[in-house]
Amino acid sequence: MKTILITKYGGPEVLQLTEMPDPVIKDPSQVLVKVRATSINPLDYQIRRGDYASLFDLPIITGHDIAGDIIAVGESVKKWKPGDKVYYSPRFGSSGSYSEYHLTDESSLSRMPDTISYEEAASIPLIGGTVWEMLVVRAQLKKGDRILILGGAGGVGTLAIQVAKSLGAFVYTTGQSILHEKLKNLGADVVIDHHKENYIEEIKTYTNGKGVDVIIDTVGGTTLSDSPLALADYGSVVTLVDIPQPQNLINAWEKNATYHFVFTRQSRDELHHITDLIETGHVKPVIDSIYPLEDVQKAHQRIEDSKRDRPLLGKIVLSM
Repeated sequence: MKTILITKYGGPEVLQLTEMPDPVIKDPSQVLVKVRATSINPLDYQIRRGDYASLFDLPIITGHDIAGDIIAVGESVKKWKPGDKVYYSPRFGSSGSYSEYHLTDESSLSRMPDTISYEEAASIPLIGGTVWEMLVVRAQLKKGDRILILGGAGGVGTLAIQVAKSLGAFVYTTGQSILHEKLKNLGADVVIDHHKENYIEEIKTYTNGKGVDVIIDTVGGTTLSDSPLALADYGSVVTLVDIPQPQNLINAWEKNATYHFVFTRQSRDELHHITDLIETGHVKPVIDSIYPLEDVQKAHQRIEDSKRDRPLLGKIVLSM
């Protein structure tokens, strides 16, 4: 089978197309899946460049989203059968999705929605569980709440906008002017160009100084220090970005703010909520671009490049 293998840490050039033996079921609860599509996440390039070197042994197959077909099941598997369409996220630290076949335990699987393509389905698993965890489990977002999603054009952002709107929230987000119409089509009520405007001052103006109830951080930097200035009293800040520099939270203290820190979630139990929203038409996967597996280096360059020929909107997908 074709596989993308990492034998040393570094830039996109270390992602090498390799032929490897097809995996074989060895445990009665395992399922063998023909991977039809996968997608690129920041977690993938963080692993590739060595951010988690202490947790992995080289060589590595990375990748955290799968949409495909079951082709074989272990003898104790009763719920699933060959031919079933599934989507899921491989467990962190296990063999990843940049491969033609993937072996997993049946407990990781979710039924793929019938209304979308493999490429669309592959964009959802990792961010689906993450977004539900951030908005519903942590922030407890509800109808009528005001939410600010920082970085609305990314994979998490484009999904979070749609989920927040489906929950009845009033949605603010940030994004480049060229993307405003598209972000509003996803459900954003107000889009702020963070390159030209101060999002804190804009939020204060829009809310008459009250601020928003929830802030979702997908961008990092000084967001944890700055965002309470746009937050309502007793509001929540939820971030999935690691914290490379100290943050001054004095403004959070003054607002009685609550902070939540979320590592990317790989949860079948939470993914089924997103499946329901897809099938009822409340959520539509957003695809930025699709590359063949052989062009995985170009796909990684696109997600990491800060000087893109066009802005990133949604997920980058690899098709098998």
